[in-house]
Amino acid sequence: MPSTPPVWRHQNFFVEGRALQTSPNENVAMNIAIFTETFLPKIDGVVTILCQVLERLQSQGHRVLLFGPPGGPPTYAGAEIVGVGGPPLPFYPELRINIPGRAIWERLRAFKPDLVHVVAPFFLGPFGLSYARRLDLPILASFHTHVPRYVRHYGGAFVEPAIWAYLRSLHNQAHVNLCPSSETLKDLRSHGFARVRWWQRGIDTQRFSPGPRDSALRERLSGGHPDDLLVLYVGRLSPEKRLELIRDPLFSVPGVRLAMVGGGPSSDMLQRHFRGTATSFPGFLRGDDLVAAYRSADLFLFPSTTETFGLVALEAMACGIPVIAAKTGGVLDIIRNGENGLLFNPENFAEIGSLVQQLKADPALRSRMAEEGIRHAQSRSWQATMDQLISYYEVAVRVYQQQRRRRVARGSPRKG
Repeated sequence: MPSTPPVWRHQNFFVEGRALQTSPNENVAMNIAIFTETFLPKIDGVVTILCQVLERLQSQGHRVLLFGPPGGPPTYAGAEIVGVGGPPLPFYPELRINIPGRAIWERLRAFKPDLVHVVAPFFLGPFGLSYARRLDLPILASFHTHVPRYVRHYGGAFVEPAIWAYLRSLHNQAHVNLCPSSETLKDLRSHGFARVRWWQRGIDTQRFSPGPRDSALRERLSGGHPDDLLVLYVGRLSPEKRLELIRDPLFSVPGVRLAMVGGGPSSDMLQRHFRGTATSFPGFLRGDDLVAAYRSADLFLFPSTTETFGLVALEAMACGIPVIAAKTGGVLDIIRNGENGLLFNPENFAEIGSLVQQLKADPALRSRMAEEGIRHAQSRSWQATMDQLISYYEVAVRVYQQQRRRRVARGSPRKG
């Protein structure tokens, strides 16, 4: 590294003596290094968002190097994907304790990043933060997974304060912190997280849209009873989703069928738990098959109480089916109770039965809520939310500049 520190300018950036591509009123082309705890082939909301990030950054002319867990594709949307090895978590083997070696540091330096983005830092993210500080670069961190709530769910409430302290110490190293919902924003600020901003979520409104039902798929999802009320769940089948609690209230309503689309560590347990009920487990559905599943259902049920957003609820609304969800987390930013969906008390899953019965008995109400849901979802395009992320990258640069000027004034130009 040269002894002269990088110089950043908002319209014409210069880093380590090289000018970044720029033109008036256009985004500056940057080299962005991303460190993420999770990526393909895993399928969840965080991975979906990351894929959107890479696609939009490529379309806007930015170069990306992503460090993540092993086993993923070598490239995605023009970005190079570098796997970082490590042992799986004992209680959640689909996640790994990814620990980089010297080669990762060398690969990062060779890339000459202009900014480092750490995604849900926990194991790998701290290395990304450390590397960024050693290179004296702007840092953006994004909060996606509510680990303290997960820990509480797994019986670790006694360590929850320590988890908050650990996450706060990581995120407060960043020049900008992003979170996916207004409720999470309040939560993070109340726990001492600094420089937190709301990064909204969007979907592919061209793909996720109303359309005709797929009669063959509805037959399959409903277990051969297409005339019954088909309730759909899409997402991870994992303990923190509390999916076992929906069985009794849901099936207290006669003439109801449930399709649980997805997979995960609770798949076998849930299939045993729902044995004898009108429930199908079609596994993961992707792309057009997933859109067809949404369009083929009558209601979407989203009972999770640990979500920071809940992207699938917005996808369901865009496809024209009303949503019933727990009154907590990110869905509060998209569901207006009684207008484009219904909310139940997360401490009282018994309310699910009465809400399903209400919508089952009133097709006109279902139709009105579906129309309102479509209108809201169509206003949340993923491209606009990814452009918001790019603007936050620029904010991180400006905060970095301000902090660096203060360090220089104190006679301490470097962080690391």
